[in-house]
Amino acid sequence: MSTQNNRKIIMLAGAAVVMGWCGYLLVGRVQHAAALRREAAIASVPDVMIISPRKEARHVSLDLPGTIEAWYQAPIYPQASGYVRMWYKDYGARVATGDVLAEINTPGLDAQFAQAQADLQSSQAKYDLAVVTAQRWRLMGKSQAVSGQSVSVQDANEKSAAADLEAARHNLDRYAALERFKVIVAPFDGVVTERDINVGDYVHEGGGNLNASGAASELFSVADTHQMRLFVSIPENMSYILQPGLQASVQVPQFPDRRFEAKFLTVSGGYDPDTRTSVSEFIIDNTDHALWPGTFAAVTLTAPEQTAHQTIPTGALVFQEHGMQVAVVDAQNHAHFHTITVGRMGDGATQVLSGVAPDDRIIDNPPADLLEGESVHVVRPVTGYSNDTDEKDDE
Repeated sequence: MSTQNNRKIIMLAGAAVVMGWCGYLLVGRVQHAAALRREAAIASVPDVMIISPRKEARHVSLDLPGTIEAWYQAPIYPQASGYVRMWYKDYGARVATGDVLAEINTPGLDAQFAQAQADLQSSQAKYDLAVVTAQRWRLMGKSQAVSGQSVSVQDANEKSAAADLEAARHNLDRYAALERFKVIVAPFDGVVTERDINVGDYVHEGGGNLNASGAASELFSVADTHQMRLFVSIPENMSYILQPGLQASVQVPQFPDRRFEAKFLTVSGGYDPDTRTSVSEFIIDNTDHALWPGTFAAVTLTAPEQTAHQTIPTGALVFQEHGMQVAVVDAQNHAHFHTITVGRMGDGATQVLSGVAPDDRIIDNPPADLLEGESVHVVRPVTGYSNDTDEKDDE
């Protein structure tokens, strides 16, 4: 009996162990399924970061590229054809008004000038003869020795000779003026920025040597650099900052540690339809001649803001068929889309004209599949990750 009882006890114990193991596995599976359901439920609620609308800064700052040009820039072309006899000013030479830059040997022009002088002498002689002849015929006409028609013809000959004499004088003046162009002079005080001639080069009226494309090049280029002109293309949505008294801070590559101040001069008054920008012009004092024409400039414009709208990170914008929107989280952590009206848009921030309140909790970088009324889980971003910052508005 004892042996049978022991067997029963062993069998019951084994069955209990098996049932306990099965129960353990069943409970584990139930718990695992419950954990999966909880994780799935949590995963179904997207994590979002929220920001609040920020009051617009009192000053707006704009960084733009610009080009620095000379106050005056004059390309100098010849007005007489001939060969370069000598040039006297090279690249970088400081010149004053009237300084001789080069001389041109013009044998063809000299011959034409001599012919014009001879033509003037011939016309003068013909005119003198016509005057004497007309006077004689007028005297004979008074005594009825000749007909009135003959006297009229001689009067007309005198006037024609006078016109020919005047034309000869003008022609001589023209060649005399061209003779003066044999000497190339500086039109104003400045610096020679280009010299495209050499001794012996042939130059023709209206241009220097012919380049590869067949166009004529200038002989010299002279720039007045006591002041410089700064040209900046202002975007259409920022052109309102161009007001009298506006100043710009300018940096150039050759002087990375130096800043130049530029004063607003004028604006073109129209927009380029391709770029939607307007060309503005500033003045930079250049008494030390540190700046050169053609320099690239990094321009910073700072001006008072005209309005006091809200701004949000540009990444918070949602582009949908309803227009521009933002996703706002309510007190129950449900997302709702609000239609907004935007002003200026930048890479980092966008001006909001209407549609948001100062205490709205706006989702930054909302998920693309976010639905209206969907539950969200608000998380605090790692420092430096969110577009929102704790910086104070500019005073």
